[in-house]
Amino acid sequence: MEAPELDFLFYPRSVAVIGASNVPGKVGNAIMRSITLKYEGRVYAVNVRGGEIEVNGRKFQVYRSVKEIPDEIDVAVIAVPAKFVPDVIDECGEKGVKGAVVISAGFKEAGRAELEEELVRRARKWGIRVVGPNCLGVTNLENGFDCNFNPPERQARPPTGKIAFMSQSGAFGAAILDWAANHKIGMSKFISLGNMADLDESDFMAYLGEDPKTGVITGYIEGVKDGRKFFNTAREVTLRKPVIVLKSGRTEAGAKAAASHTGSLAGSYAIYRAAFTQAGVLEAKSMRQLFNYAKALAMQKPAKGNRVAIVTNGGGAGVMMSDGLLERGMKLAELSEETRERFRRDIEEGRLPEHMSYRNPIDVIGDAPSSRYERAMRYALEDENVDLLVVIALFQSPALDEGIVEAVAKMGEYGKSIVFVAPGGDYPHKMARNIELRGVPVYETVEDGVDAVYALVKYGEWLRENGKL
Repeated sequence: MEAPELDFLFYPRSVAVIGASNVPGKVGNAIMRSITLKYEGRVYAVNVRGGEIEVNGRKFQVYRSVKEIPDEIDVAVIAVPAKFVPDVIDECGEKGVKGAVVISAGFKEAGRAELEEELVRRARKWGIRVVGPNCLGVTNLENGFDCNFNPPERQARPPTGKIAFMSQSGAFGAAILDWAANHKIGMSKFISLGNMADLDESDFMAYLGEDPKTGVITGYIEGVKDGRKFFNTAREVTLRKPVIVLKSGRTEAGAKAAASHTGSLAGSYAIYRAAFTQAGVLEAKSMRQLFNYAKALAMQKPAKGNRVAIVTNGGGAGVMMSDGLLERGMKLAELSEETRERFRRDIEEGRLPEHMSYRNPIDVIGDAPSSRYERAMRYALEDENVDLLVVIALFQSPALDEGIVEAVAKMGEYGKSIVFVAPGGDYPHKMARNIELRGVPVYETVEDGVDAVYALVKYGEWLRENGKL
């Protein structure tokens, strides 16, 4: 499908908050606080009571209607009782507003489908595109446009990055933003889909597929609005960018809960699973797995095959990684005779220790400095039988110096996918941040590392099957 033109929603020049409030704890107050924190566009407060409010040290005249604002308005953020929303949409239409983010709840999810249909009918009359209703808002991490009604001191915002996230659950979306911020995972845009009365997950997927600031598209969905539209959109978009979905409502009980949550129909999980596979969508089974997949694909090229080499200074971790990879359908690379000969020669000539193992996993032993790691990584990456490299570093060893950071960075010259695993506490975390600044994703556990490899391999397979890699 052709991507809808939605830049006005993420890059508005002017925004009206309808239902703005001076009262802490009110949704209209929280939206004003979020939107005036970093956004540099023009912000207008609207409330039928009029007057003046002060937010984040700034005073705002309160207009009684959006029609009174002496300026063009790109986006209206609506937080008034549901029964008033259709009339507010009409006022926005008369004003020439392009998009409405309807925070208000009390529509289809509350058994009032007719009110939601009326909202859509009036929005279409004026050509207004609607996000929601019953949503948390949208956030553009790039320019600071943020109409999320969870205030910053309650819910952190992540740094700017390549991962976009859309969610049918506002609460889950809030948790994702908090989690991403805590783990320093960069995001481009966040969309709370709500009831999807107008714009749905497929519309935003198509838009994000064309968005130069987004490298990976992720989402939490309970059910899609139009199955055929979703499938066709995903099949096109995944040939350009990875799409990762966390699908809930996989059980009968979960499907019933989804219906009462956002009014979505979860449908048969088996059908969804088949559609994801046929459209090239990666399905995650947990929030952590979703971001394990996304981080790897945001930072590394897809793998050209499933043959994995492992370099580790801990034998047990190498065994665990081997088990995990094989259980998920990957292969341990069979190192070539030439590569094995290079290791043998270095051991005989004293450049490598006799007690290390150069089978795959390549165990450089607990006393390995960064120079030994670098030699082993090079030999593995220069082997034509290796598609992807996993590096496991137990930084608790005093022998492993900080030169490992630059050593790993140099490996990018080979153009092969690399995943780094660094279990432990504060010091490993510090080293992990430094390595990630060089473009290599780092994971805290072997299991997380297996997820990363799986994502790089599976997305690479999809691209190769379709002649894109």
